[in-house]
Amino acid sequence: MLNTVMKAVFGSSNDRYVKSLGKIVDQINALEPQLQAFSDAELAAQTDKFRAQLAEGKTLDDILPEAFATVREASVRVLGMRHFDVQMIGGIVLHRGEIAEMRTGEGKTLVATLATYLNAIEGKGVHVVTVNDYLARRDAEWMGRLHKFLGLTIGVIVPNLNEFERREAYNADITYSTNNELGFDYLRDNMKHERSQMVQRPFNFAVVDEVDSILIDEARTPLIISGPTDDKSELYIAIDEVVKEFPEEWYEKDEKQRNIQLTEDGTEEVEKILIEKGLLQSDNLYDVVNTQVVHHLEQALRAVHMFKRDTDYIVKDDKVIIIDEFTGRMMDGRRWSNGLHQAVEAKEGVKIEPENQTLASITFQNYFRMYPKLSGMTGTAATEAAEFWDIYKMNVVEIPTNVPVQRIDEEDEFYKNTQDKFKAIAKAIREKNEIGQPVLVGTVSIEKSELLSEFLKEEGVPHAVLNARFHEQEAHIVAQAGRIGAVTIATNMAGRGTDIQLGGNLEFRIDDELSEMPEGPGRDAAIERIKGEIAEEKQRVLDAGGLFVLGTERHESRRIDNQLRGRSGRQGDPGLSRFYLCLEDDLLRIFGPDTLFARMMNSNLEDGEAIGSKWLSKAIETAQKKVEARNYEIRKQVVQYDDVMNDQRKVIYEQRAEIMDSDVVDDVVVDMRHDAINAMVGNACPPGSYPEQWDVEGLKTQLGEVLGLHFPIEDWVQEDHVEPELIEERVRVEADRVMEEKLAKDDAGLWRRIEKSVLLQELDAEWKDHLATLDALRQVVGLRAHAQKQPLNEYKQEAFSLFESMLDKLRETVTGKLMRIEIQDPEPMPQMMLPDLPDFLTGHIDPLSGLEDSNDGDGSARRAELFGSLAGSPRAAVGPGGSISDNPFAGLEISRNAPCPCGSGNKYKHCHGAISA
Repeated sequence: MLNTVMKAVFGSSNDRYVKSLGKIVDQINALEPQLQAFSDAELAAQTDKFRAQLAEGKTLDDILPEAFATVREASVRVLGMRHFDVQMIGGIVLHRGEIAEMRTGEGKTLVATLATYLNAIEGKGVHVVTVNDYLARRDAEWMGRLHKFLGLTIGVIVPNLNEFERREAYNADITYSTNNELGFDYLRDNMKHERSQMVQRPFNFAVVDEVDSILIDEARTPLIISGPTDDKSELYIAIDEVVKEFPEEWYEKDEKQRNIQLTEDGTEEVEKILIEKGLLQSDNLYDVVNTQVVHHLEQALRAVHMFKRDTDYIVKDDKVIIIDEFTGRMMDGRRWSNGLHQAVEAKEGVKIEPENQTLASITFQNYFRMYPKLSGMTGTAATEAAEFWDIYKMNVVEIPTNVPVQRIDEEDEFYKNTQDKFKAIAKAIREKNEIGQPVLVGTVSIEKSELLSEFLKEEGVPHAVLNARFHEQEAHIVAQAGRIGAVTIATNMAGRGTDIQLGGNLEFRIDDELSEMPEGPGRDAAIERIKGEIAEEKQRVLDAGGLFVLGTERHESRRIDNQLRGRSGRQGDPGLSRFYLCLEDDLLRIFGPDTLFARMMNSNLEDGEAIGSKWLSKAIETAQKKVEARNYEIRKQVVQYDDVMNDQRKVIYEQRAEIMDSDVVDDVVVDMRHDAINAMVGNACPPGSYPEQWDVEGLKTQLGEVLGLHFPIEDWVQEDHVEPELIEERVRVEADRVMEEKLAKDDAGLWRRIEKSVLLQELDAEWKDHLATLDALRQVVGLRAHAQKQPLNEYKQEAFSLFESMLDKLRETVTGKLMRIEIQDPEPMPQMMLPDLPDFLTGHIDPLSGLEDSNDGDGSARRAELFGSLAGSPRAAVGPGGSISDNPFAGLEISRNAPCPCGSGNKYKHCHGAISA
């Protein structure tokens, strides 16, 4: 009660913060008359003036008022749009590394120009991150005109760019891109062999558009770059043979989760069998050295006992093909991940295809936390404010609207079943359509969109159905969703980033209707005609009540519901929103038979009858909060596990960068050699032990394997007062002498290049194997909870131990290779090249289920666009090597794991990208 009174008198903390920014806005406004008097050349020269002031010691905050005023004036001249005062507040919030929550239609794209211009003046690079390629291209072209006027360079990153084009785009003052492209470029850069091959610059500042979608919705699935692994078919077959002999009392099945685990007695028996077969490296099944074997064992158990032939899969043409559990259709080209598909192949005795192994991965949380300053903007962030602060240390600031919101948000209507609900929805849409009121319908899935479409066809209502697959085409449809009598059905993401303007969008209508008309009086007259039609139509829509937003179901996140509602009532327009719910909706069904909803089902609610109440809406909001909390915990768990790997990732990537930047790495190589020798001697001759306890033969053998040298260690041990340090020194001296002889005999410059090449290659190889082991460990460490242990702590400890082991192995491997290398023919060696990077596959893999969960940000719109231009072309495409190919996409850079651009639904490698094509 007291808080309510205090807020009413003094305003909320958000209100007070926004009000405090008004003083800076007043400074900006005071400069406007002065800048209006500038010529275009004088206005553009402001950028050089600001750079000179920064060089003299001024800060960005010092020049902010004049810089913002410059952008506002340039926008008026170039774009015909003047920033409102609330947009200036939004720009300040973005510059300060905070999240600006601004309602739909408040001009977030224009707001971003303020912060991006100010921060780009330093020349360190600014990234503007969007949710899809269409928006990246659109914003770069649209807002790029303003920035170019002020003397800044603009770059845009979209799929199918080559490395030179990407490097040029990243070197621009402001770069527009999607989150996926940025993340994958970062991972690929840290797999390059030379600094000159890298495309990105050091991170500086990023503005994330639709920040809730990118940093919250997509944050559960890390970015993964993978490649084919070594052939492990013998291991799969060996373990499969063992698993098929297990009696039922050795394991317990969980049919619901499709999981299976060994009992205590079963574990003991399995250990004995695996030791006997020579498959374990120690006598304890759960030792860290046996992590890979445990992982394969668990997948084999699932394959043999949980996955049924002709139910979960079929065997056709010597291949295991997954059957979709919902449709019963074959899913040719799809494979289970984490080795499960290979385990089923071993079970059925067909050819075992190599699994894809993680070569590099990172979560969006850890990627975006690398920016020294990160900001974002969206229409809906307040509900996730706690998560933004906990994970990213970003504060959410609610920016007031330029004009008060007039939209009416009605109570939810509640029906007994889906059939009744959709009948009521179709009837409501028909009624609104008859009076000309435009309707935007939000659905949670493509399936629900198609179902509603059938109901509308029965009612005879013309409509458009969108499903967030082709962003550019759908943006044009969504932009016109405010026209008289328009009915548009859209899934959650369809057309996001596009304003719905009542009466129609002038820019999109010009593009759609006048794209073929040349410049001239005729085109000008046509534009004026369209303007008049839009003004007349807007008035008719206003009289009909504005845009009616209809939600067919409550989403599990209130934020998504608010996004849909926010499409109506932009810039003070009237509007209406209403949600239709039923007991069969996912959100209501999840919250069990003993809840309010089930009791209502048993009441006297008649078929087709609707009820609505604030109490019911409050209960649904409570359910949404529970789901949001659960989803937050899942995302938090993902980032907690990735934080462990992130510390190791930073070490490896920093080491790679140092190696690439160094002309010579001889000091690193020498240190590695000495550390490897010290470790080998230390293991065989532990401190505090007696010479008769030392493993002399083992040490002699290991030194021979690693260094290729033989030492009379038995004689040294017989000497008086011999110490391990003396043995270490003698071995180091001899190894150093051998290497010095090699350097004296061969070209020293050539040797330095060889050392650098070997060091990078072995570092990458060991890191790749380490990631595979961590993947396997991540899958099985949850079982430690049964032993009353905290899985995350166990993961941290074992990951650290594995990392130390990896570094030890790296030192030995690098030392061994360099000790053995002999240059036979030095003539062609100066032209030696590092190996090409492999053919990467990119995607989002859910770390909990192991299933691919990629969104549509993979360039499918771009591929569809390319297909449209190629499909009508009579000529064949030129394939690799200049040969003519039957594959129309042969000249394009398309990931082999991506959907084929022809629209068949198959992966590219199984369609036009097949080897035989």
